[in-house]
Amino acid sequence: MKRRDWLSASTAGALSLGLAGCLRPAAPLDGGFEGASFERGHLLREKPQRWPAPAVSRRVSALVLGGGIAGLAAARALRQGGVDDLAVLEMADQPGGNSRGRELGGLACPTGAHYLPVPGDDAREVQDLLEELGLRRREAGRWVYDEQALCHSPQERLYQHGEWHEGLLPSQDLSPAALAQYQRFASLVAQEQKQQRYTLPLSRQTLSPGQLALDTQTFAHWLNQQGLNDAGLRWYLDYCCRDDYGAGAEQVSAWAGLHYFASRHGFQAPGSDAAAQAAESSVLTWPEGNGWLVDRLAAPLQGSHRGGPLYTGRLVLRIEDQRHAVAVDVWDVAQQRVERWLAAHCVVALPVPVAARVQTAAPDWLQATTLRWQHAAWVVGNLQLAAPLADRPGAAPAWDNVAYGSAGLGYVNAAHQRLDPRPGPTVLTFYSALGTAAAARRDLLTQPWTHWRDLLLKDYLVPHPDLFDTAQRFSVTRHGHAMAVPVPGTLAHLSRLPGGGAHRGRAPSVPAVLAEGRLSWAHSDWSGYSVFEEAFTRGHDAGRAVAQQLRGRLPA
Repeated sequence: MKRRDWLSASTAGALSLGLAGCLRPAAPLDGGFEGASFERGHLLREKPQRWPAPAVSRRVSALVLGGGIAGLAAARALRQGGVDDLAVLEMADQPGGNSRGRELGGLACPTGAHYLPVPGDDAREVQDLLEELGLRRREAGRWVYDEQALCHSPQERLYQHGEWHEGLLPSQDLSPAALAQYQRFASLVAQEQKQQRYTLPLSRQTLSPGQLALDTQTFAHWLNQQGLNDAGLRWYLDYCCRDDYGAGAEQVSAWAGLHYFASRHGFQAPGSDAAAQAAESSVLTWPEGNGWLVDRLAAPLQGSHRGGPLYTGRLVLRIEDQRHAVAVDVWDVAQQRVERWLAAHCVVALPVPVAARVQTAAPDWLQATTLRWQHAAWVVGNLQLAAPLADRPGAAPAWDNVAYGSAGLGYVNAAHQRLDPRPGPTVLTFYSALGTAAAARRDLLTQPWTHWRDLLLKDYLVPHPDLFDTAQRFSVTRHGHAMAVPVPGTLAHLSRLPGGGAHRGRAPSVPAVLAEGRLSWAHSDWSGYSVFEEAFTRGHDAGRAVAQQLRGRLPA
């Protein structure tokens, strides 16, 4: 029996014993589904009959549809541009989209994105936000970040060969041939960084012929062409793709696979001087993940006597760009009625498929993008523990903890950022990217919460045989269309959108702002993949452009 097969069989046996023996009938593990309601989103396709006539009508200068990161950034930019007569409509009961956080047993934890890499100079708008929030400041001529928000050490560890090891890159007992492949991949990434520009956000660069060529093939195919077939290296690169893009190297483009490294800090082979430097924290995180940022972006939109310009529980049914205004019909979940909103301009911060479904006379390029784009499903599980887990030998407990060979993405520890060193209750947040297959979304709708508990925990009963001993609750959050996946052809399509370089007969580039008539579109989908820098910058750029258009019509 091969080692991997043995580990798989051992894990399956441990899971069976764990579920049968540790979940005692006298004290069962409480749990269930939490978070976004699929029923609301599916109303658009499951209620083909006509909606009732609007019961009320409201008018604003600027309307933002969607309260995710892009929508919140658009509202912030509008307010900065002097537009206070605005409203943000969000389908869920809580803003934030894939960046929401929550509390479990009084402990903050994420239900989606859980960190923000320290932004580079191309993400100027994100840098400004962090400065505004007190997370970034200049000292002695250099920028420093709040140490309480920077991920505390140790940051990452990998469970392999029966013990924990520092870092997520498999680097134990490497053969000379394997190490040579690691070094070759590092050299290829460095070469890409030198020859071609890779930026976050993507709209800050033109696209080179080399990048467009990489966009025509999968990352796995490109790696095969380079002779990079070491099992440890390939597992790690696949893990990185699933972590940032929701799908593995067999699905994402070679450009996306290289962009993951080339747009940030490169790739460091084990034993290099750069590897030691890379171990220093370059990630901002909080117990509730990026929900910390959501709370601060949403705070100025809440709390007025009218309920604030943020309206939750609003499902967008129809968008029509009329002669004198944009008319938007929405379903008010609480009041069970249709509202009509009229605005001088509307920022559509909705996912591409939703935007195309609800817009009347949707332009051809919007419909074409809907047909091309693939979205990954995700599942997130939060495990509340009354006390920390016992640990296997090796590296100390870290913020991010992953089992080698796992199809999941590991777990993060919500207590890691605490300043109090005394052990205590915590929440472990487990992640799994399910890819783009329709069957995965079908399972999200039909499988019980215990199915997802078992899927997320099964690889961790060997490193943590006491996993259920102090477990109190397991909460499951499902994301059916969590993020666009940058499959081959994504860059070429984006460059042909209105405002893109290829569309204007210039060097290929991705448009920073998509606008037509009184409508602007702002969502990370328009970058082809979902990360904070892309969503925030798209929302900011759209909001700033709308504020500039409205400024001449606003009273002095």
